[in-house]
Amino acid sequence: MKIITSVAFATLTLSASSLIDTAKKAGLEPIPNSKTELMKLIDNPKNPLTDAKVQLGKKLYFDPRLSKSGIISCNTCHNLGEGGDDGVSAAIGHKWTANPHHLNSPTVYNAVFFDAQFWDGRDPDLEKQAQGPIQAHPEMAATKEHVEATINSIPSYIAEFKNAYGSDVKISFEKITDTIATFERILVTPSPYDSFLHGNENALNQAQKDGLKTFMNKGCATCHTGISLGQSMNAMNVTATYKYQNVGDFKGDANGMVKVPTLRNITQTAPYFHNGQIWSLKEAIIEMGRIQLGSSITDKEASSIETFLKVLNGKKPVLTMPILPASTERTPRPDMN
Repeated sequence: MKIITSVAFATLTLSASSLIDTAKKAGLEPIPNSKTELMKLIDNPKNPLTDAKVQLGKKLYFDPRLSKSGIISCNTCHNLGEGGDDGVSAAIGHKWTANPHHLNSPTVYNAVFFDAQFWDGRDPDLEKQAQGPIQAHPEMAATKEHVEATINSIPSYIAEFKNAYGSDVKISFEKITDTIATFERILVTPSPYDSFLHGNENALNQAQKDGLKTFMNKGCATCHTGISLGQSMNAMNVTATYKYQNVGDFKGDANGMVKVPTLRNITQTAPYFHNGQIWSLKEAIIEMGRIQLGSSITDKEASSIETFLKVLNGKKPVLTMPILPASTERTPRPDMN
């Protein structure tokens, strides 16, 4: 656990190569450019990645029949055509219900690099996380039995599960959510920033390099670190109270810790903070400085940091909309209640 009480880095005046070294020493890590090294990070030995699982997981991710209403899929709140989130302050689910704690949907892109899932970090991995929203009444509002009945009623899905797991597979709720998680594990977005950290000094222009320096000078990299630039739990309201703290009732986990959100693709994931109350990235930067660093970040400094953050927009996997198999007479009917 890292709690910031002062600015973490002295002012940096560095060459590009020195800046790369300093960034790495600060805990900033690139997405591996080697497929072998990347697989070591994103694969789950308990749920190994295979092409068959990924393709099946993609279908399940987009299939709204897993929800009680038959109209909400994982992609509803984690839209892969956008920033991997839903672009609203509080997630909207079953019967147009807003999240009761007024929590914002985190992006699913690069979530594989998080140490914990959900704002309160209650689940350790994507496999466990995938079970929650499907069963949560304000979200997809389904039961395990509904999900199992839906998939087992569709011959094409049964065939795909056998192809992915073997002919003796039991298509349980857990096997279904594990398969969704397998697809989510490939949703990584390498960016020019990664190329820079891998040694390509020309991947960033001077303004972007200056922004990275400012980012570190102000102490942002103390919490926004690792591959995802924000993957661990940390205290909130360290030096002051977030100005919209009273919107919703979320106060973190039992110890008041909150998952640090990723900064990757940050320009595509507004609104910001756990309750989605700030829409301007520059305002979010200044507010974070005030409440986490005890630092008054100037408009010029915020603009510099914002310039750097824009290079974290990465290359998304090329995805085609899956063609979902047809329902049968045994498939549970939509229930809007």
